[in-house]
Amino acid sequence: MSNTMQQTGFDSLCRDHNKPDSKQLDLGSTVNAAAAPKLPSDRMPTNHSGELAATTSDKKPGHRRSVSAGAPLYHSVGANSPSLFPSGNICPTGKILKPGSGLPSRGPNRTDVLGSGNRAMGGSDPEEVKNVGNDLYRSGNFTEALAMYDRAVSMSPGNSAYRSNRAAALTALGRLGEAARECLEAVKLDPAYARAHKRLSSLYLRFGQVGNSRHHLSLSGVKEDQSEEQKLLLLEKHLNRCEDARKVGDWKRAIRESEAAIAVGADSSPQLVACKAEAYLKLHQLEDAESCLSNIPKLDGCPSACSQTKFFGMVGEAYVLFVSAQVEMALGRFENAVAAAEKASLLDYSNVEVARVANIVKMVAQSRSRGNDLFSSGKFCEACSAYGEGLKYDNSNYVLYCNRAICWSKLGLWEQSVQDCNQALKIQPNYTKALFRRAASNAKLERWVEVVKDYQALKRELPNDNEVAESLRQAQLALEESRGVVYGTKFGVEVEEISALDKFKAAIASAGVSVVHFKEASNELCEEISPFINTLCVRYPSIKFIKVDVEECLAIAKAESIRSVPTFKIYKKGEKVKEMIRPTHQFLEDSVRKCNSL
Repeated sequence: MSNTMQQTGFDSLCRDHNKPDSKQLDLGSTVNAAAAPKLPSDRMPTNHSGELAATTSDKKPGHRRSVSAGAPLYHSVGANSPSLFPSGNICPTGKILKPGSGLPSRGPNRTDVLGSGNRAMGGSDPEEVKNVGNDLYRSGNFTEALAMYDRAVSMSPGNSAYRSNRAAALTALGRLGEAARECLEAVKLDPAYARAHKRLSSLYLRFGQVGNSRHHLSLSGVKEDQSEEQKLLLLEKHLNRCEDARKVGDWKRAIRESEAAIAVGADSSPQLVACKAEAYLKLHQLEDAESCLSNIPKLDGCPSACSQTKFFGMVGEAYVLFVSAQVEMALGRFENAVAAAEKASLLDYSNVEVARVANIVKMVAQSRSRGNDLFSSGKFCEACSAYGEGLKYDNSNYVLYCNRAICWSKLGLWEQSVQDCNQALKIQPNYTKALFRRAASNAKLERWVEVVKDYQALKRELPNDNEVAESLRQAQLALEESRGVVYGTKFGVEVEEISALDKFKAAIASAGVSVVHFKEASNELCEEISPFINTLCVRYPSIKFIKVDVEECLAIAKAESIRSVPTFKIYKKGEKVKEMIRPTHQFLEDSVRKCNSL
C-alpha cells in the first residue's frame, strides 16, 4: 500500500464527528397545652436539627397568641374538636364509634375519611381539616397532609399556624423554596410566632444564608440551645474561606471549603454547588463542572429575600447563572450560555464581573457562529480567522480549537491542524472529534505511531465502532510496514523467494511453521497483498514466510497443484496444515496466528 493510498484512506475514515425537613407541627389548640395528653417520648417528632421538639408554648412573655396557638403535635380538645384516643373511629361530634357500629369501612378510593384513626375531614371547620393534615403528616403522607393544609389555609388565610404547618409539609416534600415563602407569610401574620421563625432559620441555613438564618433565629427566642448558632458560625467560617480562595484562584481549596459548608448543613445552597462548578471549570475538569451544574438545587417559589441575598458580591441567583453561562460555553452549548449570561445581567446589571462574563460569552458565541457560516460556504481561511477571534476572548474553548483545526486541514496545513487538536485535547482529553482530526492530520504527515495512539484512544471511547477498529488496523499495518524495511535490513527478517523445487521442499520440511505465498507478478490481487505478507513477516518473526512465483517455477506449482492465485499454504515440519485461496487480510493473519500457537 502506498503512502498516498494510506493517507487518502485515513482522511476518508475520519469523522467530524435533596432529606426532607421533619419539623414539629403547629396544631392550634383552643385550650391550654397542659390539657392535652402527651405522646410517648419515642413518638415525639423531631425538629430539623434532630433534637426533640419543644413542648412549651411559642408565646413570648406578654404576647397574646391567636386562637390557633397551642402545644405542638397534640390534638386540640374542645366542644368542636375531637380528642386523641389510641383506637376507635372519631366523628366530628367527638364520640367514639366502636368496631361494628355501622361506620362504613374505608375503601382505597374514599376521600371523605382521612388520617390515623379515620378522622372525618370536617367539611367547614378549618381546625378539623388541619387536624386531619396533622395525622397524615405524622404517618408520613406528606402530599395528602399538604392538601389538607392547603384547604385549611384557603378557609382561614389569616391563620399563621396553618401557614407554618403547610411549610412543614412542603419541607418534607423537598419543596424548600415554597416552604420558606410560607414561613414568611406566617411571621407576617404573627411577627412573634417563634416556631415559624425557627423553621425559617433552619431553611435559610440549608440555603447557606448565614445573615438571614441568624436574623430569624434571634426572633425565635431560642436561647437555651446554641447548636444552631454554632452551625451558623462554622458555616460562616467556611463561606469566608471559600470566598478568599476564589479571590486568589485557589480552586482546589474553594472546592474543599464549599463541600465543608455543605456538610455543616447548607445542603440546599445553589450558590455553593455553583461555586464547585466554577472551580472545576477553572481546573479544566469539565465533566465534574457539568455534573455540578446539573445538580444545582432548584428553590422554586423562593421569596425574593432569599434569591436577592448577595453571594461573592453578586446577587445569589445571578451568581448561579454567571457560572452556568461559563460552563455552558466551555461545553460548546453557546445558545444556553448566552441565555444564562443575559439573565444574569438583568438580575445584577451593576455588577462588573457579571457584565464582563456576559460580554465574553456574547463575543465567543458570535465568533463561533460566524466561523460556522464561513466554513459552510467553503471559506476556510476566513473561518480560521473567525474561530481565532473567539479564542482571543476565551483561550480555553476546546470547541473553537477543534473547529479551527478542521479548517487548517481543509487548507492542507496539517501541522497547524495537529497543534490546534493538541490544544483542544489538553482541555478535554477524551474529545473524540479532536482525536479523529488529529489522527487524520498525522496520517498525512506519516506519523504512524501518533496515529495508532489516537485510534487506540478512540477504540477505548467507542469500543463498538467498526470504522474506528478498521482505521486502527490500517494504522497498525502502516506503522509496521514503515518499520519493516528497517527490520528487514537490520535483522534479516524478510520474505524468502524460492524458485527451485528441491529448495522449496527443504524449506517447508525444516522445523517450525512455514507460510507459502503462491503468486504471479502480473496478478493485481497478488501485488495488493504482498506488502501485507511483508508486515506479517515482521509481526511473526518465528514463522518462515516464502514467496513462490508460479510463472517462474512451474514445477513447484504443479507439485503443489496450484490452480489459482493468490494461494496460501501453511506447513509445519513439512506437513500441510492449512490452505487458503484469496483470503482476506484478517483471515490470513488469524490463520497464521492460530498455526503459530499449535
